[in-house]
Amino acid sequence: MRKALYILSDLDDDDIIWMAREGEVRRIGPGETLIQTGVPVTHLYFVVEGALEVVSRAGARLADLGLGEVVGEMSFVEKRLPDTSVRALAPTTLLAIPRDKMLAAFDGDNGLAMRFYRALAVFLSDRLRATSSEDDGELDEGLLDNLQQAGERFIRLVNMSVAPG
Repeated sequence: MRKALYILSDLDDDDIIWMAREGEVRRIGPGETLIQTGVPVTHLYFVVEGALEVVSRAGARLADLGLGEVVGEMSFVEKRLPDTSVRALAPTTLLAIPRDKMLAAFDGDNGLAMRFYRALAVFLSDRLRATSSEDDGELDEGLLDNLQQAGERFIRLVNMSVAPG
């Protein structure tokens, strides 16, 4: 859930409403591939329920992802095609936000773009620290300040996107 909290802690309530409105709920079954090595990523995904695995080109399992994880974020940072695949370990529900809609929204709302990319940069920095000897396991101080609000935003995002109608 840490990834979603990083992203949602910097966004505002209007951003969350926009994401819920523009996103679509996607359900995939065990063994289904969400992101394929070498294939462009067309959506940013929030894991609402279920479990995914990240797999290398050679087939090695690199990571497990669950509730609150964000998938496809690297495609917003670089133009390279993914060098890993992501597939479902269990029935999984995702909020899929089309990349082209996000980029168009960024063009029309510099504040949204700034908030999103800042949150992404902080998350990626945290992930890099977690893989280095510098990691002390603590959350970023800025995230701690906004943790409760970020958690509430995630719950609202999920509820708005999977609500009927």
